[in-house]
Amino acid sequence: MLSVVNTIIPIFAIVLLGCVLRSRGFLPVNLVGPLNQLVYYLAIPAMIFQGVAKAPFEAQFDFTLILATLTPVLMVFLIAAGAGQLLSVRRPFMATFIQSSFHGNIGYIGLAVCYYLLGEGGFTRASIVAAFLMLLQNVLAVFVLQLYAPKMESGRSVGFFLKKVVVNPVILSALSGIVFSLLHLPLYDPVDRALSILSGMALPLALLVIGASLSFGLIRSNWGMALGTGGLKLLILPGAGLFMYHAMQIPPAQFLPGLVLLATPTATVTYVMAGEMHGSRDLASAAVSMNTLLSALTFILWLSRFI
Repeated sequence: MLSVVNTIIPIFAIVLLGCVLRSRGFLPVNLVGPLNQLVYYLAIPAMIFQGVAKAPFEAQFDFTLILATLTPVLMVFLIAAGAGQLLSVRRPFMATFIQSSFHGNIGYIGLAVCYYLLGEGGFTRASIVAAFLMLLQNVLAVFVLQLYAPKMESGRSVGFFLKKVVVNPVILSALSGIVFSLLHLPLYDPVDRALSILSGMALPLALLVIGASLSFGLIRSNWGMALGTGGLKLLILPGAGLFMYHAMQIPPAQFLPGLVLLATPTATVTYVMAGEMHGSRDLASAAVSMNTLLSALTFILWLSRFI
């Protein structure tokens, strides 16, 4: 447990540092957006591509682990849809409520926890699983947002669907790395060193950006639904993952990267997608902020029993 605590606390200390830096003017709002794009489109993909491309794919790819990790997402998607109906969540909030309950912050927080807690091997395996998991998350998110979007916006929703699913830099970098690994293509020293430089800034900058993006003003007015998404995202989803891992007899050494990814808080992209596809930005912002802070505790809850 001590090693988990010693990993999780520094990670979330950097997240909180990002929040403080924003409040002090060191990370102004007009800077957070470009920094986020730098991390999302360049630094994180470079780190994922390098890790996957240099690893023996046959040793890292585990179809059973991927299947056991994807299935709980589908389960919670259906549970959230049913819970929303039972709780009579209003239509403008329904899509965001469902999305916030299963769409995790894999690229920033999930991979950071895997890297600092499980090392390079765990990070590489997590990167491969993340490609499939993010693909499923994006498909389900756009589906539910389109389902509850005004009918006149359906054309725009299809275009947004294609952009988010097909041109996701994390998915593309992982798939490109898989191709390099399968074909045993070399990463020449100058390229490898350039990727290492980019990779070095990926996770620290990602955590600062997450902290600078947190918004606490909307939590009070949306705390009920936000807490509901947290229960599903931080407790039910990783719990369902553990059930699947045990049912499919996957040992902890193999399933820990998947469990970390399932235990991530609500992704910040839910706010962007809610705005683009007429969901509730207020609820998305509240869910992201509340669940990010709560995940510092739930990560320790889920991981301390295995490490």
